[in-house]
Amino acid sequence: MVLDLRLLSSFLAVVEEGHFGRAAARLFLSPPAVTQHVRRLESQVGARLLDRSGSPVVPTAAGVRLAGHARTLLDAANAALDDLAEVTREADGGRPLRVGIMGHGSAELTPAAINAYRRARPEVRVEIRQLDFTEHVTALVEDRVDVAFVRPSPQDERLLTDVLTTEQRIIVVHERSPLADARTSGVGVADLAELPLFRVPGHTPHTFTEYLYFDDRVQRRSSEFAVTPQEVLTGVVTGRAAGSGLRSFARYYAWPGAVFVPVLDAPWASSYLAVRAGDDNPEVRIFRALAVALAQDMGPIVNSPWPNAV
Repeated sequence: MVLDLRLLSSFLAVVEEGHFGRAAARLFLSPPAVTQHVRRLESQVGARLLDRSGSPVVPTAAGVRLAGHARTLLDAANAALDDLAEVTREADGGRPLRVGIMGHGSAELTPAAINAYRRARPEVRVEIRQLDFTEHVTALVEDRVDVAFVRPSPQDERLLTDVLTTEQRIIVVHERSPLADARTSGVGVADLAELPLFRVPGHTPHTFTEYLYFDDRVQRRSSEFAVTPQEVLTGVVTGRAAGSGLRSFARYYAWPGAVFVPVLDAPWASSYLAVRAGDDNPEVRIFRALAVALAQDMGPIVNSPWPNAV
């Protein structure tokens, strides 16, 4: 019997999330696809792996045993891919600088820092990797990127961060939302009590969920999950959810049907450049120095308040 790693991945995600919908969001699959994967795996091993009778979904005795094997197999597969990638990088002339970007990163500072580094170090290849909302710690800790433009500051002693931008908080709502009329005047956090903000998977760092939900002051009512700005906006323009972010979102995600509203009494929030603590890669130090210098020069442009807000 040959175990399909895709089936194991779906099964393990359900075990870890305790929910088929959250597992599907984590894997960028539909819930029916994850359900089908688990059923195929159960058929293949000849045992029921999940108890679906309650919430959360929990593994059976056979499921607990298989979950341990699944983690080992998936870790081994990922290690093999990483090893091959290392060989490929060496054959191509050395390891690149891997830059992770969550959403639009630190607004105009992100492309400015990358371009400045490319000019300063033209002999070093730069790889851009898009990060979702769950990865602003794991991408660095698991050595998938070398530097990362993230928000908010990861609360993890394994990482170091530099503040790049500090911006006014906003919400994004459908153009027919009652709050859309406040696009220039602004709203308060208390006005957001019934706003259906999207959900994030259970393995999202708590510091990020606090940021999204204004330190848990806003009730989370939407059934929609999102891990990227594009998924947030899809939920917004189809009238199923609302989102929160920084003022620069309005410049980068101007979707028809989406309205950005400043939240006047919410503390301004920052975006950061994060690196691994103790990383002795000189290219990381060069990139970090360039990004911090540019933040000092460009900060007033990015950090300006919302026009006409009172």
